[in-house]
Amino acid sequence: MHSDIVDLRSFYSTTLGRLAEHSITMALSSIWATVPNERLVGLGYTLPWLERFGTDAERVFAFMPATQGAVVWPVSGPAATALVFDEELPLVDSCIDRMLLVHSLEHVENPRETLNEIWRVLSPAGRVVIVVPNRRGVWARFEHTPFGNGRPFSRGQLTELLREANFTPATWSDALFFPPSPRRFMMRFHNVLEKAGRRFWPIFSGVIVVEAQKRLYQGVPVAQRASRRVFVPVFSPQGATRLGRRSTPRPAK
Repeated sequence: MHSDIVDLRSFYSTTLGRLAEHSITMALSSIWATVPNERLVGLGYTLPWLERFGTDAERVFAFMPATQGAVVWPVSGPAATALVFDEELPLVDSCIDRMLLVHSLEHVENPRETLNEIWRVLSPAGRVVIVVPNRRGVWARFEHTPFGNGRPFSRGQLTELLREANFTPATWSDALFFPPSPRRFMMRFHNVLEKAGRRFWPIFSGVIVVEAQKRLYQGVPVAQRASRRVFVPVFSPQGATRLGRRSTPRPAK
């Protein structure tokens, strides 16, 4: 099940959504190193964090998958959003310094193909930052939040997937240790539960956050994508007469 752009915006406008946004922001802040004049791209629903971490970037774009839908962003100024296919990004090779994925990898049809495409557009020193639901966490078990949709991951699964796509996981973080309850008396204790969860039950976080670096010393195997169309060249139209072909004379009556 894919998260719709309307549902995502509605969730992050609620009190529970704002608390979830704050928790993920704290996790990202612990691993986000400032790079001057970087080119930053967000894939999925990344608008709340692009507005925070993209202030010092040279260029910031918000790519939204076609299955999710797109909205205009930012509100003022030229639009920086695009509706894309995650396996064929509209970018040239090695043009992006960092890519942020939120509400993205758990919904793609082929995660390895998507990571291979991200590897292509990242610069030699580029990094990808991924936020995915934790399959051991409580948030992945309830569908009233966007983290309950899609394919959750464990650290081991995410590590193996990144290495297959020629990425080296560098830094890990976690977020969403409080339960996804919309009740006010539960949300009042989110700070206490968040701090206690980081200390006592880190493996049960709601989401896993990882920063991985592009790896260059290992070759990337070239394989035909099942999702791409293969065009067969035709050298002559069907039914065309061959050049130099002699016509057979008809026998006299």
